[in-house]
Amino acid sequence: MKKVMSGLAKFHDEVFPKNRDLFASLASGQKPETLFITCSDSRIDPSLLTQTKPGDIFICRNAGNIVPAHGEVIGGVSATIEYAVLALGVRDIILCGHSDCGAMRALLNPRSVAHMPAVSAWLRYGESARFVVQENHSHLSGADLLNALIEQNVLAQLDNLRTHPAVSARLAKGQLNLHGWVYDIGSGEVTAHDPAQARFVPLHASAPALA
Repeated sequence: MKKVMSGLAKFHDEVFPKNRDLFASLASGQKPETLFITCSDSRIDPSLLTQTKPGDIFICRNAGNIVPAHGEVIGGVSATIEYAVLALGVRDIILCGHSDCGAMRALLNPRSVAHMPAVSAWLRYGESARFVVQENHSHLSGADLLNALIEQNVLAQLDNLRTHPAVSARLAKGQLNLHGWVYDIGSGEVTAHDPAQARFVPLHASAPALA
């Protein structure tokens, strides 16, 4: 907590005064262009990763960057998506997974979270990704297996995202784009799913890939 309070003091004394005009412009509303859905993992900082300022991106975070399909859960994730699309009019949704994801590790080893009923129940929304990897990548193990699941989970959650009425309606009108990313913490590299190649490719080496 000491580190948090020290940071707060620095924000109040140094950061805020230097950005007073920006915060004044944001005081009465927001108009982000992008919804960024990612994991709650403390190593992920969407604004740092994308070098965006306050007001630029609308952020939704949860364990495993999971999006339950429409109707399965009426909760914070669904409400955030609906609000971002219908009220804020975002044009892009980025669903970003990451390396060394603890939620994906738990999905591969359910017994490790058996004593956490809420976590276990939440991870069932990633079960389709686990099954795809199990059926199609049974030759993989260790880090390779985990990385395959991380990528497949991004694709599975994008599929779930498309079931939300607000999303499907805007997609049909050509008013919304979906992007699937994976961020590698150790290297800083971001890969994006390229439908044309049916694989994840380095984002800097391609045009923004649509999921």
